[in-house]
Amino acid sequence: MAKRLYQVWKGNNIFICGGRIIFGPDAKSLLITISLVVVPVVIFCVFVARHLLHKFPAYNAGYAILVVTIAFTIFVLLLLFITSARDPGIVPRASHPPEEEFTYDTSVSPDQIGGRHTPALHFPRTKEVIVHGMPVKIKYCETCMVYRPPRCSHCSICNNCVERFDHHCPWVGQCIGQRNYRFFFYFVSSSTLLCIYVFAMCALYIKFLMDGDSTVWKAMKESPASVVLMIYCFISLWFVGGLTGFHLYLISTNQTTYENFRRRGDNAPNVYDRGCLNNFLEVFCTEIRPSRNHFRAFVQEESERAASRRRSAEIEEEDEDELPRGPRAKVEDDLEIGGDLLKISQRRTVTSYEEGEVDFGSELGVDPEARVPVIRGEVERFSWGMRRSGSWDISPEVLPPSSSLAETGTLSQ
Repeated sequence: MAKRLYQVWKGNNIFICGGRIIFGPDAKSLLITISLVVVPVVIFCVFVARHLLHKFPAYNAGYAILVVTIAFTIFVLLLLFITSARDPGIVPRASHPPEEEFTYDTSVSPDQIGGRHTPALHFPRTKEVIVHGMPVKIKYCETCMVYRPPRCSHCSICNNCVERFDHHCPWVGQCIGQRNYRFFFYFVSSSTLLCIYVFAMCALYIKFLMDGDSTVWKAMKESPASVVLMIYCFISLWFVGGLTGFHLYLISTNQTTYENFRRRGDNAPNVYDRGCLNNFLEVFCTEIRPSRNHFRAFVQEESERAASRRRSAEIEEEDEDELPRGPRAKVEDDLEIGGDLLKISQRRTVTSYEEGEVDFGSELGVDPEARVPVIRGEVERFSWGMRRSGSWDISPEVLPPSSSLAETGTLSQ
């Protein structure tokens, strides 16, 4: 039975819902991230927002604090799920290297390969492409067997090549790339705003507690949950707030995190920078392309294997065409390099020899002293029934009945 692509996927991803949802290999870290968002919000709703419901009697505005908190939290969690559960821009793997890139180096000496003039296979590991009028080097990925597109990199954690690779985020358990970078930035910036909002509401609640001729310390003792939440939000702002500012800088200069860390100290120009405004428009206003992988598509394994065998046979034929050929004088030479080249082509059928249409001696030639056939033409890959032993017996089916060689019985070296 044919399997779907996600069932035979070679990356380290985790698929659920029949391949409709894709996570990274460290998707369990999502539970930690969700708890870091949900637990403080629950504490805020129970110990702070509940006491603010009646602090704004006009139009029951106090309820808006609770509603906004819940809605904002759901929005942050939704962005987290979209970032983590979608294809970040995985480049499809190839089943074999690009054959059009193969070249052969015929300058290899015979001593390097057992005395044979076998051309060495040469494969370029880098190529140059033009991006915005400037040359950019792209690398060949040994794992995915493709030339990576510009700004693409291979993630060692997910074991995939990802377009516009930014980084692998353990907090969302997924690579951040071309198809989810926008949602990742929304998630980080929204988390920053949520921290600021909770911090401000906790400070407001302490302010209300101080209105009854109470000091700050007494108000803090009266609502320790507010103090804990303010400290938590302040610490979190250093992370998510700093990350938001850093990515604002990256977007304005059209860089990725990977490019920024790799190019430190490098004064090479950024070929992708098109100006601050255009850079922001590229990230937030361009259409997100559909995934290049159809994870629910059926994979015909047998057909792929047959196609692979055909491709291998074609490559072998090309290899044979490129091999430098030359006549050999003695069978002993073939024996010394393995004996494989003793297999002589059956261009004339066995029947033709039985009927005497072909003269065995004239076709091969016989050394009268050594009585060993001398190969005059091209050595092929078919057997004459000879055996590698002390004596070389010729199969009875090959010898003509009236041949004098049949009376001899064996051909000794």
